[in-house]
Amino acid sequence: MRSLPSSIVCAGCGWTAPPLEPYPFRCANAGREDDTDHLLTVVLDYNRLQFPRGDEPNPFVRFRTLLHSYHLARDGGLSDADFVELVQRLDRAVAEVDGHGFTLTPFARQDALSRRLGLAAPGGVWVKDETRAVSGSHKGRHLMGLLIHLEVVERLGLARGNGAAPDLAIASCGNAALAAAVVARAAERRLRVFIPTSADPVVVERLRRLGAELTVSPRQNGVSGDPTYHDLQQAVADGALPFTCQGTYNGLTIEGGKTLGYEMIGQMAEEDGHLERLFVQVGGGALASAVIQAFEDGVRLGALERMPRVHTVQTEGAAPLRRAFVAVRERMRLGAPAADALRYAVTHRSAFMWPWEQEPSSVASGILDDETYDWAAVVRGMVESGGDPLVVPEETLVEANRLARELTGIDVDPTGSAGLAGLLHLQRAGLEADERVAVMFTGVQR
Repeated sequence: MRSLPSSIVCAGCGWTAPPLEPYPFRCANAGREDDTDHLLTVVLDYNRLQFPRGDEPNPFVRFRTLLHSYHLARDGGLSDADFVELVQRLDRAVAEVDGHGFTLTPFARQDALSRRLGLAAPGGVWVKDETRAVSGSHKGRHLMGLLIHLEVVERLGLARGNGAAPDLAIASCGNAALAAAVVARAAERRLRVFIPTSADPVVVERLRRLGAELTVSPRQNGVSGDPTYHDLQQAVADGALPFTCQGTYNGLTIEGGKTLGYEMIGQMAEEDGHLERLFVQVGGGALASAVIQAFEDGVRLGALERMPRVHTVQTEGAAPLRRAFVAVRERMRLGAPAADALRYAVTHRSAFMWPWEQEPSSVASGILDDETYDWAAVVRGMVESGGDPLVVPEETLVEANRLARELTGIDVDPTGSAGLAGLLHLQRAGLEADERVAVMFTGVQR
């Protein structure tokens, strides 16, 4: 078998998944008694690829040549047309469940918001609006990417088991669970969802209508970490597939999310533009990791001249990412080169990332993960781009959501507008008046 233009490699130990591995979700060395952050990532062979151009509206069709599932399908004998038909068939099924399928989402300068923040043209605030996406958030991108991979695996006859499709499982308090339920329903797959006791009743009812099997996971005294994540771990150990937005349990979840970054890159390239800064809200970190890696791909493929500065945004209620970033920067301050400091962090995870000690609370409830599971890739992206992690108070989160809704007309929730809260927080320290910055509105108000 020839080598593929993409491979699945552990960023922690370098283990590479066999090309025909049907479920390259976790590193084979994960779970060993070492302190390495074993996180699988898709590595592209840039010499064999080009950044996709064109006007195809479905992101999984337009950017298919950058997807590992596409290269697996082609190597297994499917034609380009076969892969496109597979994606379009799944997309039609999603549309039957959710009212519409996947399409490129708006990315545009918001004039009123730019004026309010004192950012003049040709700069200003550009908003990537995911509130009208499948299930009302960006989460569907991650999970559709996973579903496409699973469908390719089954089409090629690579799936393991006795013929019955394995259960899918996810731990989530809202948008990720809804996206998983929509996509799983479209594919007629059984989905188990582990939710916290604080889950929104509206979300819970929608999950039930979509046919998801729900398990409420209460916190246990003396047990740190997210209880839904603990229950997910047990379900996976029992044979379920991790259909999740946590890259630590399924590295391929990043791939579908990268299409969001590719869209921004493509539009910037067409307009011969660039971004000075990108603000991304962070819970588990999959979105930030995906967008960072997409922009890195864009630079390596020549679609962009340089990376924007990446600023992540967390709440005062839970900010484990900033804690890890500060520890890495401290090693750099003591003389370690950035690459060495990052490498040390990845191989000494417990000294940099551990569960937040207090039960978190915030109006931006969707980014209250006890840990930033995809922390290492996000810290690296900030260090290498010259960005930093921002921790914003509740009043700024509330103000940002008010401004977002009033000045853009987008029906975004406080979690979804948290990136704007980071921009407000940094803007008070001073930004250049002509900077072009981007934020992502990632979830609709329910």
